[in-house]
Amino acid sequence: MPTEHSLATGQRSLGDPALDFPLWPPLTAGCPRTSTEDVSYPVEVDYAYDKADPAALFAPAPVRGGLERWAPLLPPLLSPGLGEGATPLVEIEPGVYVKDESRNPTWSHKDRLNRCTTSAAVGVGAAGIAVASSGNHGAAAAAYAARAGLRCVVFTGPDVPPNVDSFLDAYGAVVLPVPWEARWPLLRQVVDRLGLHPVSNLTTTHTGHAYGPEGYKTIAYEIFQDVGLPSAVFVPTGYGELLFGVWKGFTELVRLGLTDRVPRVHSCETVTSGPLARAVAEGLPAARVTVRPSAAYSINSPVSGYRGVLAVRESGGRALTLTDAQLTDAKEEMARAGLWAELSAAAGLAGLRSLGEPDLSDGPVVCVSTSSGFKDSGVGTRRTDPVAPEWEAVSRVLREAGITG
Repeated sequence: MPTEHSLATGQRSLGDPALDFPLWPPLTAGCPRTSTEDVSYPVEVDYAYDKADPAALFAPAPVRGGLERWAPLLPPLLSPGLGEGATPLVEIEPGVYVKDESRNPTWSHKDRLNRCTTSAAVGVGAAGIAVASSGNHGAAAAAYAARAGLRCVVFTGPDVPPNVDSFLDAYGAVVLPVPWEARWPLLRQVVDRLGLHPVSNLTTTHTGHAYGPEGYKTIAYEIFQDVGLPSAVFVPTGYGELLFGVWKGFTELVRLGLTDRVPRVHSCETVTSGPLARAVAEGLPAARVTVRPSAAYSINSPVSGYRGVLAVRESGGRALTLTDAQLTDAKEEMARAGLWAELSAAAGLAGLRSLGEPDLSDGPVVCVSTSSGFKDSGVGTRRTDPVAPEWEAVSRVLREAGITG
């Protein structure tokens, strides 16, 4: 995608919006002027919004993937895509929708982010990318690096699920399982010593890649195209990049004159961590917490970032925390509706259910589901016992399952 298709003009500090930086190189360690040893403030990409044509951007288009659809409001898309985006919005009950991000090329929302961050690596001439990830991010990074002809190094945990390990290996990534606490120090060394482009966080409190959340904005664009403006969006939340991206997408719709308000954007974390909930409750820009065990490993994060605080505060949303039991109930509800989600991905629906009956007075509600059930640890170990090829044995199993004539 030629750079002239993008209306991106530079990078702006979220710590002090009056501070601007050039578009290149992308800032991968937050704002260099407002960040401190304790708190790192992210930057965001700014655009020449006055040159955007909302009618053309949001005109009906063929249903096909590819962030090229939204190129003017994204950083330059310099790497080839895989048909990411254009995921379905599934109504599971009147007024309640699930945005199913498992339909992306590597079965998670991270494909949107990695289309933008891999493009940044191409833009700076890096030979490859490096990432620290428990699963979804690493798989997407490996796929988009392979698509762009770049090497990919993935630092993951020592207990990486075999299904995720196989996924990463299929794309030719160098997979390095290391102790959790060693991932980020080693990532920094790979970046500093080998010149690989970092596509995950490098700072004490989370800032992440400047270009990454821009890809997530397109979720908001697609929701708006499908059902108009929802009253609320519930977002599974680890570091808060997805949360911020969805919120920013809706703020841009207001800026472009397409709507007059932003829906409430609710963060949905595990109760075993909840750094964003703590930051919001205590009025902090970010927080660090001690993590307790949870099966929702993809969002069980020890640290939050200012992006998430901004999204919740400015939208009037809530910072929700959820138990594994609530997540399991939501995952099972989605399965009954035909959607197989990773446990972490069910946090959006679990967040909605934690508030009781949905308030549909201002429009529908949308629960983002981030990834496929294939990504859960232990998937693939189930073995159903063989059944004798006789009607008596078959009918007994059917009766036990509640299927009778």
